[in-house]
Amino acid sequence: MTLSSPDARATLKADLSELVAQLPNLEHGKWIEQALISILRIAAEDMERLDWKILTASLQDMERAFQIFSDYRHVRKISIFGSARLPSDAPEYKIALEFGRQVAQQGFMVMTGAGGGIMQAANEGAGLEQSFGLNIQLPFEQGSNPFVREDKLVLFKYFFTRKLFFLRETDAVALFPGGFGTQDEAFECLTLCQTGKAGPMPLVLLDKPGGRYWYRWEQYVKDHLLSQKLINGEDLSLYTITDQVEVACQAIAQFYRVYHSSRYVREQFVMRLKTELSDTDVKQLNQEFGDILVSGKIQKTKALPEESLNDVHDLPRLVLHFNQRDHGRLYQMINCINQMGQPSEADNHPERK
Repeated sequence: MTLSSPDARATLKADLSELVAQLPNLEHGKWIEQALISILRIAAEDMERLDWKILTASLQDMERAFQIFSDYRHVRKISIFGSARLPSDAPEYKIALEFGRQVAQQGFMVMTGAGGGIMQAANEGAGLEQSFGLNIQLPFEQGSNPFVREDKLVLFKYFFTRKLFFLRETDAVALFPGGFGTQDEAFECLTLCQTGKAGPMPLVLLDKPGGRYWYRWEQYVKDHLLSQKLINGEDLSLYTITDQVEVACQAIAQFYRVYHSSRYVREQFVMRLKTELSDTDVKQLNQEFGDILVSGKIQKTKALPEESLNDVHDLPRLVLHFNQRDHGRLYQMINCINQMGQPSEADNHPERK
């Protein structure tokens, strides 16, 4: 029975009517309804077969990823990018392996592209229990490495859906030397952090001891972007370059020492903290970072009424009318906050969301 037959259309209509009738009783009924409406609007257009194949494959990519990540939403994760072509005896491979081991010991789960080289090293270091693989269908280079379990492996058809989940699920990004793909990931991560389309998170660029890969990359950025005022000097605060695993791990842990997470409520930027800052600390923040405010001051607050009840509802907050432009300065402010306060030992776990 094809969809073009009267019986098939009647069955589909009945199924949709039943689902729509249930929407008011579903927790996210409003969003389900909007998704259905969007699909029905597309169906009303003169769409080609290839358009529907793209839409369907994209939804299937997301469906698989949602299912795999659903049980791990409250565990912090780190996305690790780097060349698939580096052999296991390369010094960069050994550094990636050690980095994966140390961040897993900190409690983070590791996400890679599930391929060889740097990706395999990071998964090997983290171990099967702490590793995710976000693989892509390619005619070469991209078989899954043996350090990712089947139940933590997502095979994507499209790069854009794969990138969506690399950044949607992550709380930190680590980049190792690599080719075009690694450079693409580096600049996309920086673009999303610079524009605020990705929430504040630590970004570390890690090389072998004595390696100059990222320092030469940064020199290019300074010579061709910063010198022509195509970026701001504060944008260099979005990342940390190092050739030491311990420094990279410390940069990630330090980012979540006091800062926990953030979100927008109407036009207000709400920062959740692990410990309440003193009035003196907040006064200092206003003095040093008043330039990133549209109006008003940085103020202490509890959870706002619009924030839904969740595991972080009781955390203290800072609220500010951020200009949504100077994200490099915002990162500098988070760094300043993380040097304030004294989180308790129970709160001193950057991996807990």
